[in-house]
Amino acid sequence: MRVIVIILISMSGLNFVCGQVDADETWLAGFAKTVITPPSPMWMSGYASRNKPAEGKIHDLCAKALVLRDPDGHNVLLVTLDLVGLDRVTSQAICERLAQNHGLQRSEITLATSHTHSGPVVGRNLISMYALDDENLMRISEYTKFLSDSIVRIAQEAFANLAPAVVQYGSGQATFAVNRRNNREPDVPLLREAGHLVGPVDHDVPLLIVRSPEGQLRIVLFGYACHATVLSGMDWCGDWPGFAQLEIEHRHPDASAMFMAGCGADQNPLPRKTVEFAAEYGKQIADSVDRALAGTWTPVKGSLKTAYREIELAFDELPSKEKLEADLKSDNVYLSRRAAHLLETLAREEKLSPAYPYPVQMWRLGDLQITALGGEVVVDYALRLKSELTGTTNWIGGYCNDVMAYIPSARVLKEGGYEGESAMIYYGLPTKWSADVEEHIVRTVKELAEEVR
Repeated sequence: MRVIVIILISMSGLNFVCGQVDADETWLAGFAKTVITPPSPMWMSGYASRNKPAEGKIHDLCAKALVLRDPDGHNVLLVTLDLVGLDRVTSQAICERLAQNHGLQRSEITLATSHTHSGPVVGRNLISMYALDDENLMRISEYTKFLSDSIVRIAQEAFANLAPAVVQYGSGQATFAVNRRNNREPDVPLLREAGHLVGPVDHDVPLLIVRSPEGQLRIVLFGYACHATVLSGMDWCGDWPGFAQLEIEHRHPDASAMFMAGCGADQNPLPRKTVEFAAEYGKQIADSVDRALAGTWTPVKGSLKTAYREIELAFDELPSKEKLEADLKSDNVYLSRRAAHLLETLAREEKLSPAYPYPVQMWRLGDLQITALGGEVVVDYALRLKSELTGTTNWIGGYCNDVMAYIPSARVLKEGGYEGESAMIYYGLPTKWSADVEEHIVRTVKELAEEVR
């Protein structure tokens, strides 16, 4: 049956008219956004060297919500956030509110953080990294509530803005990400010029776009596997992902841009340290988007399918109470803070958990399969999963739902170093992951792929 739909809608503050659509095949999309820059001075996250609240702002931090509804009425909600990460408690509380408000299953909600290192501390994410007094802890608590309420509000607005849409996917390329474990930062310019950069990388820029039925570009969702660590100052900023979103929106004034980070835990944007570099990398992403827009896109057809699972991701051997008491006296303040938190847990619960409830999620939109992994995931996962998940186009994201720690591959775990072990101190987890970490996650992703097939 064909119907004529003439309806004036507002999407991201833009009015447009929908034309003729096929009622049996129509997808709907709704979008909303809000500023989440802290309204008052508070502690910045991302770098252990910070010892005071933020001092200013380069550009605003944003939360953005995208709702997609398939022709059968199934919904998914993606919320992207210019933040370092969310802790489990905060993420769960937000998702419970969203599920209750909109009748959603947990598998239908994804919270994706950009991992900008110029955002605020949220909840207990990276809590062992900073010496926070009661006043600063109170500000973090107040901001976390403000953030949660903001997300709930824009989700409501995005559902209210649902309108007929054409959903398509494609991809581009960008090359500024460098494997930081295999290339010394000072050497990168010469190594790049000589073509001698080494180590695994993922330079794909996966893209999902939403157009009006008349073909007007409305949403650009992009990904890339690279740390958002160009800047390390005391000003709020979305880093290169923030600049990329602003640049895309500048070039396409009727569209809104969103970012879902890839598996870039061991990838850095190099060279870095200046606002000019952050803006340049944003332009490189926008150039990639524009090249892709000039090419061929694949329409999303069929229905939405979703899956979500929390697995008991095992730790290596847990520290004893005696070891924690010794760490409490350590000259390493981060080790001492972690020990204090763990001893509190031990006193309250009488034991430390041998595993972490790690979130693994998958959405299938036609032949596009989006995997959302928790934590700071190294690039090996994206390269392996895109190779082994056959028969679909695969988008592998990290920093989703709960950023509890680095997620090393078996290779990185064996090699050790920051991503393999020592970063666990800053996240407050008791020890490194077990040797089965990669196989457990990959096995679960493949099981979810069967569920959404």
